[in-house]
Amino acid sequence: MLISRYSKPEFDPYGDTSPEVTDARWPAPTAAGPLSASVSLPGSKSLTNRELVLSALAAHPSLLRAPLHSRDSDLMVAALRQLGTVIEEVPGAEEFGSDLRITPGELLGSTTVDCGLAGTVMRFLPPVATLGLGPTTFDGDAGARRRPMGTTISSLRALGADINDDGRGALPFTVHGTGTLVGGEITIDASTSSQFVSGLLLAAPRFGQGLHLRHSGERLPSLPHIEMTIATLARRGVTVHSPAVGEWIVAPGPIQGAEVDIEPDLSNAAPFLAAALVAGGSVTISGWPETTTQVGADLADLLPRFGAEVSREGDRLTVSGTGRIRGVELDLSTGGELAPTLVALAALAESPSTITGIGHIRHHETDRLAALAAEINGLGGSVTELPDGLRIDPRPLHGGPWNTYDDHRMATAGALIGLLVPGVLIENIDTTAKTLPQFTDLWSTLVSGAPS
Repeated sequence: MLISRYSKPEFDPYGDTSPEVTDARWPAPTAAGPLSASVSLPGSKSLTNRELVLSALAAHPSLLRAPLHSRDSDLMVAALRQLGTVIEEVPGAEEFGSDLRITPGELLGSTTVDCGLAGTVMRFLPPVATLGLGPTTFDGDAGARRRPMGTTISSLRALGADINDDGRGALPFTVHGTGTLVGGEITIDASTSSQFVSGLLLAAPRFGQGLHLRHSGERLPSLPHIEMTIATLARRGVTVHSPAVGEWIVAPGPIQGAEVDIEPDLSNAAPFLAAALVAGGSVTISGWPETTTQVGADLADLLPRFGAEVSREGDRLTVSGTGRIRGVELDLSTGGELAPTLVALAALAESPSTITGIGHIRHHETDRLAALAAEINGLGGSVTELPDGLRIDPRPLHGGPWNTYDDHRMATAGALIGLLVPGVLIENIDTTAKTLPQFTDLWSTLVSGAPS
């Protein structure tokens, strides 16, 4: 399946000037006809990593059923173990790996945490490290060092933490934990990532004075992810009061242990469901929750705007399409992580699209706006960057290289385009292991039409 070599592209959304790199490309399968597939997906990365953090901070042990096993969740598990938490794999009933039993222990420091490219590790664990004893250094992949961390660093300092970052406002930095953090009242600007808010809220019950947090920026992206954090805390007996939009109050107190069933990752469902629009036919995702805080649930409302039909029977959500895709005018401010899939759909549509409210995704694994524009235009498309989004004018696309910039959602967006456009060759398809290690197998099964 690995058929060619490549040189790293001249364009790099993060301005990487490293020497030329070579690697193999994965030929994206092209659909021979309408799809008829049912897909089961592993657990949500967002839920898994939130529940791991809360389990480590809890007063009693926890059990996570059907958690995600991927690079991001593995990095979180490894980091929490280094900080003194006992995490054991135990037999589970799910097809995607073992359950996890978490026994909290005394939080320790004197270690280095590898964040990889996981925003949840680099933003959720520094507040935890302030509660440990000793220094904890945070570092990660080269791309992680370019992700904004100044808000995490400055907010923890304002709450009483000692952090050394040599003025970078980015990885690497060291948190000098003393076993406690004063906490209290603070105002931050979380305009570039809701993870700054979630990271503080998760650890807030363990702060001496709790937390009274206000957001001061012009916008608050991905609000559903903050709502997810609040819901996970509520399940652990912690109430988050929100007297106004962009304001949260958490009283100090214990975090309960819990037994938690992790939902399938609905954001990872995006390219699979969108495939029914591209190739025609139908795709069903099993295990779809009745209610959820996952932003991927918005797909049931978003995909019909592109021309899909959506139906539900029990826990099975089905998307059907004809192969014809409508252009859209879309504000995606609450669901930026869905943007790569929806932009790829728009590139294959019959009329232009404008997708806005996603300026913050310039600060994800890569500058996703610049990367999507570069790769679609490289296949003959016409995508224009806007201050807060993209304008997509559909053009006939041709095959060619599709670069991922170590971004799992760039990889899956390229696979979606390759479903219709022969000859799309995806660099570093293995980056999908960040949240979905089974992606290539599931995608090939999808294209074949066989149930997975």
